[in-house]
Amino acid sequence: MTSLENIDLSHLIGQDVGSSTLLEEFARGAMGAVFKGYQKTLKRQIAIKVLPKSIMTPQSAKIFQQEARLAARVTHPNIIPIYEFGDAGDFLFLSMQLIKGDPLSDYIKKARKNILPSNRTLPLDFTFKTFISILNALDYAHRKSIVHRDIKPGNILIEDENERPIILDFGLAKITKKPDETDSVIVGTPLYMAPEQILNSDVDGRADIYAAATMLYEMLTPEPLFPDIGSSSELLRTKLEQNNKLFKKMPSELNPKLNKHIDRILFKALAPNPENRYRICRDFRVMLEDYFKRYH
Repeated sequence: MTSLENIDLSHLIGQDVGSSTLLEEFARGAMGAVFKGYQKTLKRQIAIKVLPKSIMTPQSAKIFQQEARLAARVTHPNIIPIYEFGDAGDFLFLSMQLIKGDPLSDYIKKARKNILPSNRTLPLDFTFKTFISILNALDYAHRKSIVHRDIKPGNILIEDENERPIILDFGLAKITKKPDETDSVIVGTPLYMAPEQILNSDVDGRADIYAAATMLYEMLTPEPLFPDIGSSSELLRTKLEQNNKLFKKMPSELNPKLNKHIDRILFKALAPNPENRYRICRDFRVMLEDYFKRYH
């Protein structure tokens, strides 16, 4: 099957989809290409995700359509709003708000390239403010029985105007009240996946807590995670067999600006067994807020 990265979609520019016109492509991901579009009815620019049917399996089509259904159920200032979903013949499309900003992953990479070793992590004020907002958004979704299942820095957009974090791609989510019995693929990104998610078992919000905690570890430390582990399959196997040995150093060892109390808080969220993690995002958030008040 042809992969999305090898498909030329330039012929779609100028094509009408739903109430909008495709203007230019500006991003690609595992679940679609993203175009800038113009919504004629409301005279505004929007983002339109496109997934060609030529690369779709029944499962990927189902996931893509699920994104529209789930996104329609979530209205939160830190979750991207969805406008429209449709079938344009050769592809499915999903239109959403166009946010001007960069992914959190770019912020982390930029910080790690700083000429001064002491400045190779994100500012703590920015990190905690951003992460608390993300936890609040996830808590909102989890209370609606929706799990994201692919939380990572690349799926967090930081808005230029006010540094508001926006969670993208709830299309990989799953309604925990109604498990999809035909779901036979592992959904997520290996680096951030909780052990139970690798086993493709039914997951709940604690899988998002694990992924978010992995992301927070990255935000707080100046070094790449798991540099000695090779392929994705090796990483997944190590997570299942030796998860406790994945994190070689504590955040407070890597970042002198941190108090050692952050280690206990973070590694509770990273517990291999979901029963040992925070039960809900609010519990994790309260611990982090208390830590920040005490030590920063």
